[in-house]
Amino acid sequence: MMAGKVFFSVSMSLDGYVAPVPAPVDNLFAKESQDHPEVRRWMAQWMALQQWIFPLRFFRENLGFGDGGEEGVANDIARATFERTGVTVMGRRMFDLGEQSWPEDAPFHTPVFVVTHRRRDPWERPGGTTFHFVTDGIESALDQARAAAGDRDVRIGGGGETILQYLNAGLVDEFTIALSPVFFGAGTRLFDGVDTSRVELRQIRSEPSERVTHLTYAVHRRQ
Repeated sequence: MMAGKVFFSVSMSLDGYVAPVPAPVDNLFAKESQDHPEVRRWMAQWMALQQWIFPLRFFRENLGFGDGGEEGVANDIARATFERTGVTVMGRRMFDLGEQSWPEDAPFHTPVFVVTHRRRDPWERPGGTTFHFVTDGIESALDQARAAAGDRDVRIGGGGETILQYLNAGLVDEFTIALSPVFFGAGTRLFDGVDTSRVELRQIRSEPSERVTHLTYAVHRRQ
C-alpha cells in the first residue's frame, strides 16, 4: 500500500492573509455576539475570502443544503480535494472555532486529529467524523493520521500557525492556494515565519475559476 501525500488547501487574500484579525469575544457565533462591531467585521471579511466556495454544488451537497449549486472548475477542485482526503489534521484554535460553528454532522466524514496541549477523549460525530486529540506534537499527530488514512492523503486543515509548523518541518508534499480578489490589510498571514532556507517550491498548475485562481505547488526541502 502506497502512503498518500500530505497537503493543505486554503483560501488567501491578495495581500497574503488566510484569516481576519480575531474578534475579541469568547464565542464568535453566539447570538449575543452577533451585533458586536468586531464580530461583524470578522464575518464580512471571512465571507468575502471564502465567497468562491459557498455557491458550489459540492459545498451544498456536503453540508446538506440540498440540490442545486454551481458546477465547473471550482466545483471540481472542491470535490477532488474532499475525495482525496483520508484524514484531516488541525490545530486547537481551528477546532475551537469550528466546534462553535460546524453542524452536528461535521463536514469531514473522516478521522480528524487535533494538535493540542489539552487532553480530551475522542469526540465522535454523525457521518463518520471522529476528533482525536493529540498532545505530543505535530509529528505524532501526522504519524497517527497517516496510519488512519491508508493510501489516501492527509490534509493539514489549519489554522495558519499549524500549517506553517508542518511546512517548516518539511512534512508537506504539496499545497493549493485559492487566491481571492480581496484585501484584508491585517490578520493571519500564512507564510509569516516560513523557513526560506529549507522550503523550495515548484508550481504544478494554475487554474482560474470565476471567483478565484487556484495555485498548486509541490514542496521540496532545500539541501
